[in-house]
Amino acid sequence: MTIVLEILFWLSAVLIVWTQLGYALALAVLARFARLTVEPSSGSLPPMALIVAAHDEQAVIAAKVENALALDYPRELLELIVACDGCSDATAERAREAGADVVLELPRGGKIRAQDAAVRGARREIVAFSDANALWEPDAARALVGAFADSRVGYACGQVRFVQAAQGEEATNQEGLYWRYEMSVRSLESRLRSITAGNGAIYATRREAYLEVDPIMGHDLSFPFNMVKRGWRAVYVPAARATEKMVPSIEGEFARKRRMMSHTWPIVLRGGMLSPRGYGLGYGLMILSHRILRYGTPALHAIALVANLLLVIEGAGVLYAITLALQLALLAAAALGGALRVRPLLLARYYVLTTTSLAAGLWDWSRHGTKASWDAAEGTR
Repeated sequence: MTIVLEILFWLSAVLIVWTQLGYALALAVLARFARLTVEPSSGSLPPMALIVAAHDEQAVIAAKVENALALDYPRELLELIVACDGCSDATAERAREAGADVVLELPRGGKIRAQDAAVRGARREIVAFSDANALWEPDAARALVGAFADSRVGYACGQVRFVQAAQGEEATNQEGLYWRYEMSVRSLESRLRSITAGNGAIYATRREAYLEVDPIMGHDLSFPFNMVKRGWRAVYVPAARATEKMVPSIEGEFARKRRMMSHTWPIVLRGGMLSPRGYGLGYGLMILSHRILRYGTPALHAIALVANLLLVIEGAGVLYAITLALQLALLAAAALGGALRVRPLLLARYYVLTTTSLAAGLWDWSRHGTKASWDAAEGTR
């Protein structure tokens, strides 16, 4: 029995360390010796449609349209489409007043269906997407479409920087730190092969590569691996930059990630991610390391904790008393982070709550399903 518990404990611990840290270190080492070549840019800019799906975004849509029209991109090559998903406020009116080329007023069907409708009506070679509250830097569009000079690229996402929407006691979210780490990992993935996930603030596809997916499955996760399966590359373009407000509190981030994971688990379990067909060995290992094991972290932590506790009860040795103390210290620090606004405690609280959100999202989807419609996270507008 002790041997079985030791195997379970160490296997779980190693997989947690691998997906959270070891994978990134391995990519960094590989990137020093191998790198995909990139076809040189022709210098000419392709026609681009920038699509903004919006639901009741009257507070920010005018600023978003103004930001898009101020991009350093030839106006005759840029088509700005605002797809209003069952808006009950003045989003459509304010988008028109601000200068959007096309404003679609659609019945409520969710973000994905609004984007699908906009792509069907778009008249440009490249279709780009952004959130209503995401602001692009002036040269972001040029940098983003530059990736498509490589004929192998079907999908490209830029760099989004999350900024605090509030100050003071409520500004406890540690997402910014995690996201900088995540972007560095995606940069390495892109240099070696293809990224395993994107983001909704700034990304684009070739119109011919665009894929209509189940409306509960977001583009951020479903597009990159599906592009690879269909023979395209999915790349990260750090020079294409955007900013977006993040949820102020860690507790709010937990709720946001819980909602996101209720859309993620259908992609993982029935959306084709688990099928290795079309991946190749290298990309398959990326999906396993960065996605499947990461989403399985709650179960790995639970196995490690229970196995460690039983090993201590069985008197397996001082080492296991130490590892159990470390695990309990992490949980204690997370609990204290709810009252004491100290950075190490806040980081522990962020890690524990966001890891728990992975399991909570699975519970929500399995119990109640997932709606295609969405509402903006509190504090991000």
